Amino acid sequence: MKTMFITPRPSSVPHLERTARIRFSDLRAGYPGRPVLHQVGGEIPELATTVLVGPNGSGKSTLLGVLAGVIKPTSGDLLRTGDRPPAFVPQRGAVGDTLPLTVRQAVEMGRWGERGPWRRLTRRDHAIVDAALDRLGIGDLASRQLGTLSGGQRQRALIAQALAQESDLLLLDEPTTGLDPEARERIGALLTALVADGVTVVHATHDLEMARAADACLLLQDGRLVGQGRPEQVLTTSALSRVWQTL
Repeated sequence: MKTMFITPRPSSVPHLERTARIRFSDLRAGYPGRPVLHQVGGEIPELATTVLVGPNGSGKSTLLGVLAGVIKPTSGDLLRTGDRPPAFVPQRGAVGDTLPLTVRQAVEMGRWGERGPWRRLTRRDHAIVDAALDRLGIGDLASRQLGTLSGGQRQRALIAQALAQESDLLLLDEPTTGLDPEARERIGALLTALVADGVTVVHATHDLEMARAADACLLLQDGRLVGQGRPEQVLTTSALSRVWQTL
């Protein structure tokens, strides 16, 4: 599997006409004895919000893990522009409730890529952590234990950790699942604002309303890409019925 990194040149072209932030082709990936993705190919536009949509087991989380670099494909090509690794926010259930971490400590972990886990944070690191806490509106929760937070608060802490990495590529696995409407709306507004600030956002979701508000959509079924483009072109009634009728 070939992975390439290219530093992009500045451009004034509208984001949906720019070169793809990520390109991948013929990707196969999965787990021992259980293949998940089957020759998947597609593109992620830069400076846009792209959603991965599909039923449970369709391969959304696996594809997101491959794009994040936490799952190694068994074959295929992946080209990712930019000179910084992506920031990845897993599903909230993947982060243990019993971890003895405060919110600030969890967000500080976002600086480990720069400092390593055993080196003291610099004044700049602390300023970046403070800015991430403030951006997510959780500065007042900094001393709270991560496991004591509500679902929405905890999700914001995990996103703050990702922002502390200062990446221009943010990948999230179902960031609004299980949250109340106010929390979903707040996170949706944040993702929109991040794109305006120069971040490319990719997230898996079951929320069709949120998916339809995105700039681009990848529709998956049984580990294969069955639709790609603008949400209004991909998430048609016939396409959704076809994908979900097999369940």
